[in-house]
Amino acid sequence: MGRLIARCAAWGVGILLVLVAVFPLLWALLNSLKTLLDIVTPTPRFLFTPTLENYRQVIGSPEVLVGLTNSAVIVGSAVLLGTLMGVPAAYVIARYHVPGKRDIQFFLLSLRFLPPVAVAIPLIAIWVDLGLYDTRFSMIVTYLLTTLSTITWLSIPVFQRMPREIEEAATLDGYGPYAVFWKIALPNCAGTLLGGIIFSFVLVWNELMIALALTSSNSATLPVVASAFTSMGQEVPWGVINASTVLLALPPLIFVGVLSRLLNSILTGK
Repeated sequence: MGRLIARCAAWGVGILLVLVAVFPLLWALLNSLKTLLDIVTPTPRFLFTPTLENYRQVIGSPEVLVGLTNSAVIVGSAVLLGTLMGVPAAYVIARYHVPGKRDIQFFLLSLRFLPPVAVAIPLIAIWVDLGLYDTRFSMIVTYLLTTLSTITWLSIPVFQRMPREIEEAATLDGYGPYAVFWKIALPNCAGTLLGGIIFSFVLVWNELMIALALTSSNSATLPVVASAFTSMGQEVPWGVINASTVLLALPPLIFVGVLSRLLNSILTGK
């Protein structure tokens, strides 16, 4: 009886946590289908006539297409480069004797301590002096600081937890250091490494402050474009803002699904 009560309590807490996590997105989705009059009523309306006008206004804006393209190119490049450099770097730090290993790990973590404003101000001066302000290249390099540090930091303990006996057995079979990494360590840790890659993607995809400081129009990302909807007209267009929020949340979900299936197909050989 005690186990049943404990199990029910655990399920109840789990369901409550899921509801707390999902409720903001569900509320945004609900408001994105309402007219402004239905949103600003003092009493929330759960029964209303749905409308897609908010989504038409968002999708029909040329700035949204530009922002989506910029976000896909900038974030995709930053995450890809961060993965290609960060995962091997994490393996070397985790498995080999590297001078100043603890200092390197602390430096990687310290990059996440800095507030966006402290990073943006010197970067503005650097990119303006180089003539690269408001370019995709400058944004990719800037976001690479986040993706590289995040992926490396989160990948180090993943490789450290893998038993050394597996790599030692591969070495006895004639595998070299590179083969051990590509054929043994990486496939065994790929599922866990995926979490760090996804986390870094979400960080830079939703990043706003640095993008606002380093772009004006040519390289504005989707969060910057979405934030501009708050200045439309005299009334705050809550329906349009909620619709842009929902659309902004879709690419990370699609990215997670596609990357998970790709990883699963690679590991299963199908």
